Amino acid sequence: MIGKQYRASLPEVRLPSGRELVEKLDFLRLPKVLLHEHLDGGLRPSTVIELSREVKYAGLPTEDPGELAKWFHRGAQRGNLLEYLEGFAHTIAVMQTKEGLERVAYEYIEDMFNDGVIHTEVRFAPVFHTQAGLSQDEVVETVISGLERGRKAFGVTWGLIICAMRDRSDSLEAAELAIRWRDQGVVGFDLAGGEDGHPPKRHLSAFQAISRANFKITIHAGEAFGPESIWQALQYCGAHRLGHGTRLLDDITFNNDGTMKLGELAQFILDRRVPLEMCLLSNVHTGACKTVEDHPFPKFFRAGFRVFLNTDDRLMSDTEMSKELEIAVDAFDMTLSDLQKMTVNAAKSSFGHYAERVDLIHRRILPGFAVLFAELTAKSFAEQGRE
Repeated sequence: MIGKQYRASLPEVRLPSGRELVEKLDFLRLPKVLLHEHLDGGLRPSTVIELSREVKYAGLPTEDPGELAKWFHRGAQRGNLLEYLEGFAHTIAVMQTKEGLERVAYEYIEDMFNDGVIHTEVRFAPVFHTQAGLSQDEVVETVISGLERGRKAFGVTWGLIICAMRDRSDSLEAAELAIRWRDQGVVGFDLAGGEDGHPPKRHLSAFQAISRANFKITIHAGEAFGPESIWQALQYCGAHRLGHGTRLLDDITFNNDGTMKLGELAQFILDRRVPLEMCLLSNVHTGACKTVEDHPFPKFFRAGFRVFLNTDDRLMSDTEMSKELEIAVDAFDMTLSDLQKMTVNAAKSSFGHYAERVDLIHRRILPGFAVLFAELTAKSFAEQGRE
């Protein structure tokens, strides 16, 4: 009874949100989960330059790391997906040897650690890395070696997702490759590339192979094409997660009072808790959204969809998880509780095993946020006491 009386006598502390939270929170300290990032879209500019010299690739526009970074950023921010993807020709060109692939994978984990990411799932298309004679199995084996070396050095857990490409005819081969390596770190299968003119149902044999193997599927859908692409990804291909999904907004109408009226597809996604891997900056850069403020993420998040933020391509979009979260907090007046909920959403949506997801949430995410809540509460209590 005394404890209850004491708690009841404590003054209510108002915790900051939005811009005020940005000013008070060290976003690097947030425990983060990143599930949508392309390995060939996040290289360090210095690494691109050094690897280009090693493989004698002469196609780079500059060999100055700072200028090269700016070149990638400018090229990716022209407002449409196809132009956004042009920069990948350079990163893929230098990722053709075992040494280069292993280095890129290792540095990826190091970069995650430096940004406060505690678990990540990274994806790529092995078929693009065979130009120097490596087999796709050798490519996957080498990337896994680099990721695992990074885990041992930095403690960041990882999963690898194998991508097939919409405009190619070898998606079944990519699916079989993913299945072969599932016990060594591959956790799922993805379909990537331009959506328009390349519907996911053209790759049914690949998705059927994945489903028969009781494996996991995520599909890029609803980024550059409408709800039809999302519907096919779910109902034809059996997607467990959706990459981007911004155009799901086309299946939602808004009443005069601001409430939502969900179409059948949006209602299905909400009810079934289908995860949406959303990316703020890259969606602006590819033209999926005009501005960050126009992004549907806050509408989906507040309506209860299982949504979380990702980086997509850190080099191309000049971003990292801390930056995406800071932008979201500022633009959408989010709170620390919102950030925790979003991070738990991501952990629940991971393709890791159930026990791994539970451990991630209860041993790493919630304790990490508890420390930040305590510090923020103490700081706010002290400031409000002085007012």
